[in-house]
Amino acid sequence: MIIKVLIGVLCGAAVLTVGILIGHYGISKSSGSAPSWVKDVVKDVDETLIERFLSEVNNIEIQENLRELTKVPHMATTAGDEQTVQLMLKRWQDPDSGLDQAWREEYMVYLSFPDPNNPNKVTVVSPSNAVLHTVREKEKPYTDDQKDPEVVQPYAAYSPAGHPKGKLVYANQGKPTDYEELNKTVDLRGTIAITRYGGAGRAAKAINAAPYGVIGVLVYTDPLDINDGLMSDTNETYPHSWYMPPSGVERGSFNTHYGDLLTPYLAAKEETYRIPPENITGNPPIPIQPIGFEDAYTLICALGGVEAPAAWRGGFNCSYNYGGPGFKTTSAFNNSDVKLDIYNYEEIKNSSNVMGIIRGSVEPDRYVIYGNHRDSWVHGAIDPSSGTSVMLELTRVLGRMVKQGKWRPRRSIIFGSWGAEEFGLIGSAEYTEQYYSKLSERTVAYINVDIAVFANATLRASGMPSVQNVIFKAAKQVKAPGLDSTSVYDNWKRYSNRTSPDHGLIPKMGYLTGAGSDYAAFVHYLGITSMDIAYTYDRTKTSARIYPAYHTAYDTFDYSSKFIDPGFVSHQAIARTAGNVLIRLADSLVLPLNCSDYAEGLESYLNTAVTLYEDQLKAKDISMEPLKRAVTSFRSAATHLDQVIRSSDLANETPLKVRRINDQLMLLDRAFLDPLAFPDKYAFRHVIWASSSAGKSTFPGLADAYANADLSGQPRDWEKVHYHLSVLSQAIEGAAHTLVDVI
Repeated sequence: MIIKVLIGVLCGAAVLTVGILIGHYGISKSSGSAPSWVKDVVKDVDETLIERFLSEVNNIEIQENLRELTKVPHMATTAGDEQTVQLMLKRWQDPDSGLDQAWREEYMVYLSFPDPNNPNKVTVVSPSNAVLHTVREKEKPYTDDQKDPEVVQPYAAYSPAGHPKGKLVYANQGKPTDYEELNKTVDLRGTIAITRYGGAGRAAKAINAAPYGVIGVLVYTDPLDINDGLMSDTNETYPHSWYMPPSGVERGSFNTHYGDLLTPYLAAKEETYRIPPENITGNPPIPIQPIGFEDAYTLICALGGVEAPAAWRGGFNCSYNYGGPGFKTTSAFNNSDVKLDIYNYEEIKNSSNVMGIIRGSVEPDRYVIYGNHRDSWVHGAIDPSSGTSVMLELTRVLGRMVKQGKWRPRRSIIFGSWGAEEFGLIGSAEYTEQYYSKLSERTVAYINVDIAVFANATLRASGMPSVQNVIFKAAKQVKAPGLDSTSVYDNWKRYSNRTSPDHGLIPKMGYLTGAGSDYAAFVHYLGITSMDIAYTYDRTKTSARIYPAYHTAYDTFDYSSKFIDPGFVSHQAIARTAGNVLIRLADSLVLPLNCSDYAEGLESYLNTAVTLYEDQLKAKDISMEPLKRAVTSFRSAATHLDQVIRSSDLANETPLKVRRINDQLMLLDRAFLDPLAFPDKYAFRHVIWASSSAGKSTFPGLADAYANADLSGQPRDWEKVHYHLSVLSQAIEGAAHTLVDVI
């Protein structure tokens, strides 16, 4: 027995010795280096590659992209839209500068159109039904672009058809308070209200009117709000400047919810269940139609009744009266009605996203998504084709690097050319619904560049606070257009800045609190860290609420090249800045997302909330202490994670540690999602950045609940304030726990 044991031990020792020798000499006789994949795993962003990218972005290429994209109108699902689909596919499938793969993703979506055989009409009619005035049905042509037969008549998408006729009243911006104030003086039952853009959403102007008995609404863009008061196309407006000409009309989608209206929370595929159209909520309950300010001037200046408050005045050189209701007795329209003949119809149509990918080399299951919608209301040179022309240049430069074997990102990059955005962010919303699980688990960030260039003065960026640092870093590396010795960052700081407790004087970033573009579904529905980047105008030189040709037939290549960005150097600056951010997110070993900047944002919101609400809440026996503790906890956790990142030599750590930290950074915003927090707000789940009607720079659910309770005084409404405080406190505390060491 002993002999057997000794033999076994000796045999085991011999095998172990042989194994060690084989291992030793096998390694020593090999290359002596670690496997090739080890270098890839620890590789960080290549600054030389970024410099090369910046040098290769070409403003003339962007210019020619825009020229090609704007040859014809390309409203969603039209023949012009299909031309842009084919253009995107051709570019992204190019063998020399295309992407790894590109395809179209189709959805069957519910859209609203005017009837080309029965154009919408707005008229002033006498008691005998004689037509005294007819509102212009199409915008005045100044170039061949406006003469294109595919230019859609100005209309309000999703307005119901109908033929209301009644006395006219002026309701300012159509806010609830506007109708409430007007109703104190004028009996609104059976009236037609004329409102101006701004102050309330498009659909809200009709939704707010209906409870007062208003039966139809007109909406126009006042020259004070868009043109700095200028009105004449003889020498003041387009084609002589960037200002909207008198017949210009802002088209738009007049629905409240984003995504396909018949398939809420479901991707709108052909066989998807659809709710009955009558069950749609958030659409105008009464007909509404946009008109130009030349016709609005004719109507408003003829109104009788009491003069409206000074705050309701616009840019017309006449008195803004409420309406009697109706017109002055001295007017040619005395005792006449305004009639709307709206022939809009709805139809389910096939709309396409165009998708493209560059596969990641190390972490192909981590996605950086870059998106821009493709469809426009007419030619859409600025909205959205400035963004599409920039995206095409990004993919040309990056695609060529990939095809030449000179670069492949660490993480996968997904490019999305979204369809039917103008009808309510449909393409991007359907994409997030279809791929909800995959995107939730794997998406690092979303970059949105919709209108790349509003004007050529300065950068404008909005996003979660955690992306501030990477945007700043990218902006510092790009020269400001026309200012070779000044960076985009320094130029931005000169135009818009704030003093940060952590960083001192820095450019001021905005937050993505609404649903103004395709970032909405990524932020509010999926909780994906997102940003929106553009170049914009000097707000000290104009009070225009947006670039004046917005959604009109004048948003053309001619307009953009003459008045928005001659030379396309601001487009180039955006391409360089956004592309720099994209490369850093895709290539950095550790994701360039900063949790301490997020903590600063939460602290700012908390300070505002305490100032505005704490005293009153104490009187209601509602404590803000849990919210204060949660924000303090988040700051502590963020500081800890930052310290872990700074103190670790992550290039020499196990890849699993890097992956763990990156997952903490990637998933942070998911921790702020609460599907029950906003039952009245479709697809809004992010408790920090949801939309708010309170107009306060603080937590949206708390702000809205407090405003409602303060107005009503009802105990149940104060209970909702307490509820939102608890939702916030627990979400922030929960987010903090995702940043600390794994238990």
